[in-house]
Amino acid sequence: MYPSDYRYTKEHEWIKVSGDTGTIGITDYAQHELGDVVFVELPAAGTKITTGDVFGTIESVKAVSEIYAPVSGEVIEANAALTAAPETVNSDPHGAAWLIKIKLANPAEVSSLMDAAAYQAFVSEKEASA
Repeated sequence: MYPSDYRYTKEHEWIKVSGDTGTIGITDYAQHELGDVVFVELPAAGTKITTGDVFGTIESVKAVSEIYAPVSGEVIEANAALTAAPETVNSDPHGAAWLIKIKLANPAEVSSLMDAAAYQAFVSEKEASA
């Protein structure tokens, strides 16, 4: 269910690394918890983000949720397609609904994140206690 080449956070963000670039989005679990997404606010290219800090928001019919940076870096692209079609977050959270691409400040930070199996176990534990 969760792509094995991605890394995950306890705040339900994912990152896929290719060289010194990271693509960041929210997980299927997160989009399911949010409900129907109606608006996405993302930072502009050139914005510096720091691990654990808020870099954007996702608004759904239920609530507005903050999006946290899984690693530090500089935004090189935001997914402009989500402005016109924010519902893509619900239909393809691990693909077309990526949020931002960053140039990694410290690629080693990625190794501290959960792999797919650990994230799946984390989500299963959360669901069991709900």
